[in-house]
Amino acid sequence: MQDIRQEPYNLPAGFVWCTCDVFDETIMRDVYTLLNENYVEDDDNMFRFDYSVPFLRWALTPPHYKAEWHVGVRTEKSGKLVGFITGIPATMRAWDQPFSSVEINFLCVHKKLRSKRLAPVLIKEVTRRVNCAGIFQAVYTAGAVLPTPVASSSRYWHRSLNPKKLIEVGFSRLQPRMTMARTLKLYKLPEEIQLQGLRPIQKQDVPSVCRLLTAHLNKFKLASLFTEAEVEHWFLTQEGVVYCYVKEDPATREISDMLSFYVLPSTIIGNKQYPTLKAAYSFYNVATSVPFVQLMSEALIIAKQLDFDVFNALNILDNDEEILKELKFGIGDGRLQYYLYNWRCKDMQPSDVGLVLL
Repeated sequence: MQDIRQEPYNLPAGFVWCTCDVFDETIMRDVYTLLNENYVEDDDNMFRFDYSVPFLRWALTPPHYKAEWHVGVRTEKSGKLVGFITGIPATMRAWDQPFSSVEINFLCVHKKLRSKRLAPVLIKEVTRRVNCAGIFQAVYTAGAVLPTPVASSSRYWHRSLNPKKLIEVGFSRLQPRMTMARTLKLYKLPEEIQLQGLRPIQKQDVPSVCRLLTAHLNKFKLASLFTEAEVEHWFLTQEGVVYCYVKEDPATREISDMLSFYVLPSTIIGNKQYPTLKAAYSFYNVATSVPFVQLMSEALIIAKQLDFDVFNALNILDNDEEILKELKFGIGDGRLQYYLYNWRCKDMQPSDVGLVLL
């Protein structure tokens, strides 16, 4: 520990470090603006993630979060926020080995300053701050292939909920020999939940959900180890942020099934008619009393009821290709690699991954 650098790394002239307090509205407006204008875009520059302030607050404040791990860079003259990176604490298991780590996320540098080499300094600085707390492992994801992914090439799959809008904005296109009417019919879902007993999660469900999730994640080679406090934080429904539904076993009163998804819209760049693409992202889903495909079908129905345009899922956890195809998901061009920092382990397939990073 005595070898850990105690003072922040040097920034290029004209820039200063700051800590971003997620409960300060002015600071969060700065974070929101930076991410909204400069964060992940698709390859064709048509869509850009639009993380809301409530979503960012949820993503960055799990139990035992440290405010100093929400790291910003501002210009010295104007005070404008031009760089950002975050870490949150998480206990992981890789193969059979549990370890304390951080999830690194939201690395973003203003587009006009990409030549200033701020990203490597942001990474070094958040690493230093995490090391000062005695944590030396991290997990992160990236679209780019860097040395060396622990699980390479997870693919995004997309399920149309509002096919007309998706086609009109260029997210998807009309298939050969398909009319719009036939496309709408193909993707039509029941208007009401079909699975009897499925209901929104309640606070008293948390211990049972934690047991269900823990048992389920034991199947995977890379997974989060959730405490009850973390389950409460990550899965209690917050409107416009995260939704979770559960099914209770009437005999034992234990939760037998759960579905969850989070909300991450995208700005549709330059589109006046449709400024936003409303996307739901599959989170954690566990089916023990019904087939998994039936549970996921309910998630689609709920997302459609909530007026989402598309439901996205990675081919990790139980989301295997055959199930996704049966549910009328189409494969996207987005890829995601999982990386472990400072932790050596054998390679994994996407189906070995039981970890969702926002």
